[in-house]
Amino acid sequence: MEPLSAPPPIRRLDPQDPIPAREVVLGVPTNGNGAAGAPAAGGFTAAKRSIAAPQFSIRRMEVDKVSIHYGAKEAVKGVSLPIRQGEVLALIGPSGCGKTTLLRSLNRLTELTAAARLTGSIRLDDVDIRLIEPTLLRRRVTMVFQQPNPFPMSVFDNIAYVLREQGSRRTKKKVLAPQVHSALQRAGLFEEVKDNLDHPALKLSGGQQQRLCIARALAAEPEVLLLDEPCSALDPQSTAVIEDLIVKLRDDVAVVIVTHNLQQAYRIADHVAFMYLGDLVEYNSATRLFNAPAQERTREYVSGAFG
Repeated sequence: MEPLSAPPPIRRLDPQDPIPAREVVLGVPTNGNGAAGAPAAGGFTAAKRSIAAPQFSIRRMEVDKVSIHYGAKEAVKGVSLPIRQGEVLALIGPSGCGKTTLLRSLNRLTELTAAARLTGSIRLDDVDIRLIEPTLLRRRVTMVFQQPNPFPMSVFDNIAYVLREQGSRRTKKKVLAPQVHSALQRAGLFEEVKDNLDHPALKLSGGQQQRLCIARALAAEPEVLLLDEPCSALDPQSTAVIEDLIVKLRDDVAVVIVTHNLQQAYRIADHVAFMYLGDLVEYNSATRLFNAPAQERTREYVSGAFG
């Protein structure tokens, strides 16, 4: 059997690069025979995709030595990492490693669990989030969940509900229409639903419902968008649409996504944080973490040795 050749070089855009767009090479994991599956140690095969370059990178949140306990159990252990506008940060790791708990802590959702206790600090624009009223924080740091959860009302009213909560609940539909349309356009959904805005949101397809939830989150004009496995219930075509949307949104909002799909993390993330048993094992650029991991545990995970 002939020895495996080295994988093609991986090229990825530096977020600080002033060039507006360039072709980048992304990839999918392969097994030892070159077929899709677990990656060979430290290698991903090339799959070309064009991605617009973010024009800047602004630190929006700072996670500093955060530990989270549920009673006596420590679910997150002393994690520190930055969250930047202009980038997509992917949190990866096996089930139960603490990534969703960390994600939910970014807008204080962990506080809804009575036994939860957080130490360390999380800052939004240099202000400790514990000093920000929770409802206001959750407008600035919004979340989209694993299962699409549109409200049982019209497409229009799903977005208008958020806008009315922020202003006057008596605001007329024609006044809100430009903002509703803008949110749907940012989520890449407006052209598909513009003639059916009064139809029930629950009659949309699964992928459309998830984009509606993203539009609803964007209507609050957040600084940070949290995504908890947003594509896990969707078909590949809908997943591709949402992945393209996430990449486009990173210039407007800091994006943090939890995903079990390593290929997805490699396709859309600028930086990746690998967590295991509550520890942050490695934080690095996507290309370095997947192709030249600094930690042995990371190498084992991305090569499919466990997880």
